[in-house]
Amino acid sequence: MSIVTKPDLVKKVHDLPHKPGVYLMRDRLNRVIYVGKARDLRKRVGSYFLPSRLSNADIKTRALLDSVWDFEFHTVRTEPEALLLEGRLIKEYRPRYNISFRDDKRFLLVKVDMADAWPRFRLTRFKKDDQARYFGPFANAGALRQTLAFMRKRFGVLTFGRGIPTERELKSSTYQVPMKLADITVEDYRLRIDAACDFLAGKSREALDVLETEMHKAAADLDFEKAAQLRDMVGNLRTTTKPMRRFTRHSLPSAIDPAADLRALADALSLKDSPAVMECFDISNISTTHIVASMVAFKDGVPDRSNYRRYRVKTVEGQNDFASMAEVIRRRYSRILLEAREQHPDAAEFSQELPGDALARLAAEPEIVALDENGNEIQPRSFVAVRLPDLVIVDGGKGQLSSACKELQRLGLHDLPIIGLAKEFEEIYRPATPMPLRLPEDSGALHLLQRIRDEAHRVANGYHQLLMKKRVAESILDDCRGVSQARKAALLRRFGSVERLRKASIEEITTVEGVGPKLAEQILDFLRERSAAD
Repeated sequence: MSIVTKPDLVKKVHDLPHKPGVYLMRDRLNRVIYVGKARDLRKRVGSYFLPSRLSNADIKTRALLDSVWDFEFHTVRTEPEALLLEGRLIKEYRPRYNISFRDDKRFLLVKVDMADAWPRFRLTRFKKDDQARYFGPFANAGALRQTLAFMRKRFGVLTFGRGIPTERELKSSTYQVPMKLADITVEDYRLRIDAACDFLAGKSREALDVLETEMHKAAADLDFEKAAQLRDMVGNLRTTTKPMRRFTRHSLPSAIDPAADLRALADALSLKDSPAVMECFDISNISTTHIVASMVAFKDGVPDRSNYRRYRVKTVEGQNDFASMAEVIRRRYSRILLEAREQHPDAAEFSQELPGDALARLAAEPEIVALDENGNEIQPRSFVAVRLPDLVIVDGGKGQLSSACKELQRLGLHDLPIIGLAKEFEEIYRPATPMPLRLPEDSGALHLLQRIRDEAHRVANGYHQLLMKKRVAESILDDCRGVSQARKAALLRRFGSVERLRKASIEEITTVEGVGPKLAEQILDFLRERSAAD
């Protein structure tokens, strides 16, 4: 019987994106024991595994954390969608640690029964198999009720209630609608119903434009109270009429399937084979002090952390993403070509081939077993370390992609598949293709690209923060008498960090050129004083 090992959940948290979504906690028998929603998946799920969480947790939470063996997650577009999906998954799995939604409470729908002579917009929680039109579900009940009130006034339609309008409803211009229904025919009223249905279905751009114009006019007239009311109304309408995915039993997202996502990505990009090895680049230039980049590798659809790389951009001044991307691409793949030549110095015809073709040919050749002077086999060096990826991804749009392509062409890597992923609209840019590709929100291929892009972003930002912390620590030496910039640089080259310098002996410090015993003692005294003060 094989023993199933528990995954490193703290490490797995780093694969989560900073996006809204739903997470499922599972026990060692793979049963779903808790479902939760999050505005930011990484922050929310990561909070469960903080050392202080277990010690401060109540009995129920402590029991949950003790039972968690693994987790999975599903991203969505908006926070309301996360709420809807959370409720649907809780009804699907009925986890033992969930209390909310266990009473089968449903989200609100708007129902319009077109069989009525005078149809009304009414709220319901159940969708029946009848001739009525249904809109929703809606996660924000307050915004929905405000939207119905707006529709009543703008389109002159009835809301709530049942049946034929009462005499009061027909004759009053203030009870339900701002005009008298007694003055119009049933056919005219149904035209109003159709217009209101189109609005509720999301065809609301014109009405929102009118309201925004009124809001700006009120603000210009210094009528800030009216402007605020209109602003809130616009927000409620946007919330209600924004397209929302409907999660049914047969459309619920399944667990991440890297193999299926890779196949979907190959189909979407028209690749000959699934990209088993992918490399993604991201630039972090939060400040001009340290411009850094990351390269993360995914193998078979999952992170291959042993092959991650971090770069400090050396040749670019200022914040220039295009030039920075060009430098990093050039350094990465020129190094791969150089290592290939070093490992295969006898391949004379290498220089007569395109580098990409040569690497593919050498990778396919069998390894030659060599013997040492004692007749023992020498372990051959693996060619995997210098192989080209099946797909290169750069974080950015046309500019970043163009800069990367120019560098690959200079290196002779004309046929290396490469794309750019622009974050704002998740558009995929391809060489020699003017229009970007937009994959469906629920596409496994898109989710895979988002995972590798978010991982590259995490690594780049983490490296930038590390360098900034290191710079802050190094700046302490600027206040030490007798330590010039040249001596400071020499000390840091020798010891690597201020912390190591603090632990060094006077004899070790004096090995640095230009530092004598007196200055070494002075440096140590200064660092001890600073440490005590902190």
